Amino acid sequence: MKLFSKDYLFSAVLLGSVLLGGVVGIVLGPKASVLKPFGDLFVNLLFMIIVPMVFFSIASAIASMREINRLSKIMGSILLVFFVTALIASTLGLGVALIMNPTEGINYSSLQSVVQSEPSSPEKTKTPGVLEQLVKTFTVTDFPLVLSREHILPLIILAALTGLSTALVGEAAQPVTAFLSAATQVMMKLVQLIMYYAPIGLGAYFANVVGELGTQILHGYLKTFITYLVLTGIYYFGFFTLYAYIAAKKKGVKAFWRNALSPSVTAIATCSSAASIPINIVATKAIGVPKDMVETIIPLGANIHKDGSVFGGVLKITFLFGLFGMDMSSFSTCIGIIGVSFLVGAVMGAIPGGGMIGEMLIISVYGFSPEVLPIIAVISTIIDAPATLLNSTGNIVCSMLIARLVEGKNWMTKKYA
Repeated sequence: MKLFSKDYLFSAVLLGSVLLGGVVGIVLGPKASVLKPFGDLFVNLLFMIIVPMVFFSIASAIASMREINRLSKIMGSILLVFFVTALIASTLGLGVALIMNPTEGINYSSLQSVVQSEPSSPEKTKTPGVLEQLVKTFTVTDFPLVLSREHILPLIILAALTGLSTALVGEAAQPVTAFLSAATQVMMKLVQLIMYYAPIGLGAYFANVVGELGTQILHGYLKTFITYLVLTGIYYFGFFTLYAYIAAKKKGVKAFWRNALSPSVTAIATCSSAASIPINIVATKAIGVPKDMVETIIPLGANIHKDGSVFGGVLKITFLFGLFGMDMSSFSTCIGIIGVSFLVGAVMGAIPGGGMIGEMLIISVYGFSPEVLPIIAVISTIIDAPATLLNSTGNIVCSMLIARLVEGKNWMTKKYA
């Protein structure tokens, strides 16, 4: 109970502050704009640390990698299963989000009085060629330009290449590796300090937003949460069962659900994939997955395989699209949403502070005003528990699929040392 209370306390405080801000906004209406500076202070503090946090955290994560090439067949199967399941999650999430449309009915034109600008639209600018667009998306023309939150993807590329170069140099670059690791810890501590102000900042921000939009946006959050619960039910009961069946037919389904309860409860109670690693290892071994696979898949999956976060990425993107009345019906737009949500959920999950980096990536890719960051940050808070359930427990059933690929269809009947 003590662990449960500790892990949920800050999320509860944030939700409480948002709700209180919403009440204040409803009561004061447009007059709630007097609180806007307190919200802007919080947002600006986050913007100030985005660039160094992204660079140091990603560079450090890659530079610190050791012995990732062990058991190449296992690693190849891990990457394949993680990629396919995350792709399925992003596609399913987009389909359900389009059907349920959480932001339906919101008057997006009134949002322009809250944020400074709306996202750029392809119709408003000359559309560059595919190769030109790729160059502009992943690179900038000069180093100072990369040190901007508006160019978050080129910054990620630079950080990844810096980390990779450091790892390839090896022992001679140990001082650089140590520096990157220490700098990342400093940035995470700085984030922690800023988050102490989050209840006041978010409360003030949402008092202003609700004052302008009324109860529309609160209704949108409720529908978003309901949409996420629908996705959770479909994926947890439907797709996890399907994956277990593919791994070992009916025997696999029975083994998975016989051992899934404790890991599931732990994930919901702690809201932490890392905290769920020990119980996940025990459950996965009990199912019959070989020990060497379990001890590779579960810790690695806790960092880089987060289907629940992929769902979250889809909902954040579609939520902003809905708020600004942007069209989501074209095939290219849907493919883009699937791709970005895959990056946000599957890739950013491996990085310290990855949630915030993922949200800034969404804003950067689609050209949204930075002032919408707190709007989608709230989604992370309200979906935290069900997202952790899918992120954590999903690694157990994925380990069964990986065992099927590596050991063959009779893997459950084999005896391992």
